[in-house]
Amino acid sequence: MPLGTVWENIFYNKQQKSWEMNTRMSDNITDSPQNMPCGFCQRADNCPEKYGERRSYEDYNLTVHYYCVLMSSGIWQRGEDEEGFYGFLPEDIQKELNRAARLKCTICKKKGASIGCVASRCKRSYHFPCGIERGCIFQFRDNFPSYCWKHRPTQKRPSNSNELSQCIICLELVEHAPSYNILTTPCCKNAWFHRDCLQCQALSAGVFFFRCPVCNNKEKFQNEMLRMGIHIPEKDASWELEENAYQDLLQCYQHCDVKRCLCKNGRDFSAPDSKWEIKRCQYCGSSGTHLACSSLANWEQNWECIECRTILSKSHGNGQKWRKRSLCVSEKTDIGENLLEDPSPKCPRLSPGSHLGFLIRSPKIIYPNAFTRSSQLDLPSSNNRLLSPSSLISPSVRNLSLRKMQLGVQKREVSSILRELRSQINTKTTRLNINRQNIWESALKGFQKRNFNPANTIEVKYVNNRTKMEMESCYSSKEDFFLLLMCHLQNSSLFEGNLSKNLSFDSQALQDNLYYEAGRMISISLVHGGPSPSFFSKTLFNLLVYGTENLKPTIEDVADMNVLQTIEKIQSATTVSSLESALSDCSEYFNTVGCLRPATALCDKDALVNEILNYHVIKRTHLPFESFQQGLKTLGILEKMQMNPDAFCSILCHKPEKLSAKLLGDLFTIHYLPGTDKTRSLDFWMGYLQETEDGESAVTLENILVFATGIRNIPPIGFDPEPSVKFLHIKCPIGKRHINCLELPITKSYKKFKRILDFSIRSMLVNTADTKS
Repeated sequence: MPLGTVWENIFYNKQQKSWEMNTRMSDNITDSPQNMPCGFCQRADNCPEKYGERRSYEDYNLTVHYYCVLMSSGIWQRGEDEEGFYGFLPEDIQKELNRAARLKCTICKKKGASIGCVASRCKRSYHFPCGIERGCIFQFRDNFPSYCWKHRPTQKRPSNSNELSQCIICLELVEHAPSYNILTTPCCKNAWFHRDCLQCQALSAGVFFFRCPVCNNKEKFQNEMLRMGIHIPEKDASWELEENAYQDLLQCYQHCDVKRCLCKNGRDFSAPDSKWEIKRCQYCGSSGTHLACSSLANWEQNWECIECRTILSKSHGNGQKWRKRSLCVSEKTDIGENLLEDPSPKCPRLSPGSHLGFLIRSPKIIYPNAFTRSSQLDLPSSNNRLLSPSSLISPSVRNLSLRKMQLGVQKREVSSILRELRSQINTKTTRLNINRQNIWESALKGFQKRNFNPANTIEVKYVNNRTKMEMESCYSSKEDFFLLLMCHLQNSSLFEGNLSKNLSFDSQALQDNLYYEAGRMISISLVHGGPSPSFFSKTLFNLLVYGTENLKPTIEDVADMNVLQTIEKIQSATTVSSLESALSDCSEYFNTVGCLRPATALCDKDALVNEILNYHVIKRTHLPFESFQQGLKTLGILEKMQMNPDAFCSILCHKPEKLSAKLLGDLFTIHYLPGTDKTRSLDFWMGYLQETEDGESAVTLENILVFATGIRNIPPIGFDPEPSVKFLHIKCPIGKRHINCLELPITKSYKKFKRILDFSIRSMLVNTADTKS
């Protein structure tokens, strides 16, 4: 053995023993392995997506990130994959740590920089996380080379580099300019991605399924992404590794969704070739009914759920044939024996005097794929001759229906989120004395008290100008207060616009911190069961959720007529001279905006318009926006908005769903006394709701909801407890608003039932009007 090698071994053994002795002496003062920082980058982050797996070796008092080890310049994989850290032995890792201890990071100036640029004559060294933050590229192939920000590989810049398009994965806007954070694909033109989006997709898809999202190319796409530093792990896709991931595809829908199921064995019971066989909707396949529950004969092979039937009835052309066939079937069916799920669109509304005339709607959740045709194995062969749903449903009707379905699902999602936030409300009560004639000032006075806590239970009492309590009205004081407050905010100087509003700039309101108070009021209203503002523009919502990056305001966001006229002058310019004339006329405004510059070409007008929009909508309202955003952090609303943007957009940017007979029918749970004629009572109630919706009653659906709950609209958080209807042996209906219960009398005729409800609800309205006057 050469003498130099002997001395190297002796020196290494002494150094190893000294290191082990120091390790044993420091065992009492070091943190647990879970909290120890990485030996290379000195960061304790446990983030496998960014830094790879984090592993600790207690025998060596060592913790490292996998990518920090993998990219280090002076270490090699001497073991098998199952040995050490995927082939990197602990003793080799310690040697590399000793080598890196003498190297200073070019970026953070700290020791331990084990990674060097592979470019010749480049002496830069850095930590792996520092390199990621500085824009270095690490190639996860061959010898795992790394490139500093000066020598990293780049992509060719296209001719249309000034254009914008959407990232194919996240659909956010990206500029056609390849950079470290923006990548393009070699196999498709105008396909642009964020680096983070591509990396997340690669980690999820793995080497077998990571392909171009546009053309599905694999070889060219993967080679280019590896060259640009995207890590493609050698594993199966995450969705393939999930246990029983496709188990649901092997099951057929077997559930009766009719409002009143007649089967004694339950809604999930199905007996083939009998009246208790479950028939699925021939169009969506996601709804079912027992033959007996919808009065279907065994020979009837075709059945449509209420949602598909409604869409078909509104379609043009072939829809008329469907309605005629549906009417013929309904005429042969004995309606008196069983309750149908919903009347045929052609079926005339029967006289309310007969308890057999009202047909019950079936509430159910519709999924986005509600129009997916059932499998051919699920349908009889005769169904193959039917027209496809796409030929019967017009695109406009289909898109509108799908949009309504999506909004319904999103509103149910936001309701569960708000109920989760409501768990932080405690039982301690905060009382607000509110003057209805000066709702804003009295609300501010209550919210700005030192002892006001948003997490306390809020109790609202209305007072008049002499601070005397008003008589109790039919409305729930707290929900009515929040409704009046949201209406005031919509029409206040804090917001501008017609229907969809953005933040305005009010210097006095900013000085008084009113933007913060407005955001706080909205948050408190949502969590405490009040209404949503429902007037946010999409631009304002996107600013709150996604920030100003890649946000492009439009002319619809401008409410100032002078600014609109300035934009119109610029856009109407057809020559360079006319554009210069327009700029000269508005020079004072451009000096204020800070974008006054000479126009050298006609195409400059688009850039000028964009600068005006960006200033007027974003820069001008920067301070009000920050204050408003801070207010929305109250009770965790802003955080939930950013985590669930689609759900909160459904209540902040869209008006509440209009009350309908079906909506109220699904909202109330019905309870009966033993021995009560359930069919008659249910028909009376649904019939009364339907006539009220049609304008044939002396009251409105809103009056009925107020009579039962004290609230005019269904709040985003929902009701607690859930609204209910009880049929009792009483003379007049009673609305127990504290428990959201409506007690209704049992009558022999519908005429008497309607007369009593009309009289009671109208009397309540008259008494309320007298109290306010």
